[in-house]
Amino acid sequence: MSQGEYFCGTCKVHGCLKGDTGKMPGNCPSLDKAGKEIKEMYTGEDLFLAKQAAKVESEGYCRKTRVEEIMDFARKCGFKKIGVAFCTGLRKEMAVLNKILTVNGFTVSSVICKNCSIPKEFLGLEEQDKVRPGTFEAMCNPIGQAYFLNKTKTELNLVLGLCVGHDTLFIKHSQAPVTVLAVKDRVLGHNPMAAIYMAEGYYKKKLLPENTGEK
Repeated sequence: MSQGEYFCGTCKVHGCLKGDTGKMPGNCPSLDKAGKEIKEMYTGEDLFLAKQAAKVESEGYCRKTRVEEIMDFARKCGFKKIGVAFCTGLRKEMAVLNKILTVNGFTVSSVICKNCSIPKEFLGLEEQDKVRPGTFEAMCNPIGQAYFLNKTKTELNLVLGLCVGHDTLFIKHSQAPVTVLAVKDRVLGHNPMAAIYMAEGYYKKKLLPENTGEK
């Protein structure tokens, strides 16, 4: 086993949950000497955010929706101005979210993914690379979403339905802390975990093809 790799995802013990070092495998991150150094990284804003997140977890665990927990987290952190980077496909959902946040005392700044209306040709894409070839298609502009939310000095940014990769760029360029309200999965009603739950059934041929050796 390489010392540069970790396998928490396939661990059968998870001794970290109860601090049981005797059951932890040799390459468990919990046994790494870097643990002390990592703990020292929790200072200032990071320590504050972690503490408030832990409080939200304990107070809302299996009782509150993610929307409620996001508002609780924002309140505990003293965040009043919330930014939302949303997908054009979730415009209706964005309108409802805007109402919820506003009614609950937050100021909302939202930026749609198609901001700046930059044609996909800018990325070097050809007609066959478009969703609807032969038409004008504005590229998703997550860097623009981050730019405009940074400009309005939001204190907490939410991701609402951005595509895979676009969310990556938004998070990379956002100056404010980011949390995710919903991710993009048009096939599964924006519930990507459904594919995991059905990986041994309906989606087995797509997700676990025989040539991968997976069972």
